[in-house]
Amino acid sequence: MMCPRPQLRHCILVLWIICISVGSLTAQSSNDEIACYQNRKDNQAYKKKLWDGYEISLGRSSNPEAVEDACTAAIYNRAGNVVFRTNGYNVIFDEHETGQDFDGDGKPEVVFRTDIGGGNHCCWTFNVVSLSPKPHKLFDLPPSSFEKDAQGKMLIWERLQGTGTYTSMANQPFAERVFRVREGKLVDATPEFCPKILSPESEDFEEQGRVLTSEAIKRLQSDTGSGEMDEVVSALLSRALQHVFCRQFDEAMNDLNLWPEATRAKMKNNFAQPIEQDFPDFAKRLRDPNSK
Repeated sequence: MMCPRPQLRHCILVLWIICISVGSLTAQSSNDEIACYQNRKDNQAYKKKLWDGYEISLGRSSNPEAVEDACTAAIYNRAGNVVFRTNGYNVIFDEHETGQDFDGDGKPEVVFRTDIGGGNHCCWTFNVVSLSPKPHKLFDLPPSSFEKDAQGKMLIWERLQGTGTYTSMANQPFAERVFRVREGKLVDATPEFCPKILSPESEDFEEQGRVLTSEAIKRLQSDTGSGEMDEVVSALLSRALQHVFCRQFDEAMNDLNLWPEATRAKMKNNFAQPIEQDFPDFAKRLRDPNSK
């Protein structure tokens, strides 16, 4: 879905709903949508011509016993050969994003959405496929929002989760990363957008500031594990995670040091796990107080 700011937050929330409740999505899906759903009885086979002689097909798997691969979609060349295929519980041909130029080569891309987790824990993936100069998958993306910058280049906004140890699933911490596409690869451009992300222009940042009052922090530091601080914990860890994505590591550490001292070291270790691949130095700093 092509979503302008500041409507991005709403658009991402819509995608989260898709990920969490496939049953509801199936019931409400349009008859005109080119899609296959595992739990829908009336899945019909679809075909659609693209450009340069390519065509897509989408429908139920030929194996009636298939569950995880209940739905399948493929791109065929003019000779009838499969040049790309995706399988999952549910598969959608994304007509809104297909035709967008993701990699800046002046050629359109094909986009599917594939569910490989039965709708649980946000398991939908955007499959972005280029047909030029020959068919190849550009990348798979988690639920994302797309927009063009002032030069007409694609921006990919991803809403990524942090540790889920300390909150309910509904309040799991999150933060945004922004990517550009260069030479067919995703390049992290988040710091470029942090002046907006970490400002009152951002609905999320404004909400975190509203929640994280000095009184709320004091209650958190004296909390005995009652579970009543879910919203405060989510806001604090979300803000810290956003500082990490913005390369503002001292600010992230300042947030994390507001955590109750008795369990702070354990929390920092859990916080480090989802980020250590992309930010190994900061993850090491979280685990080793003497690390610089």
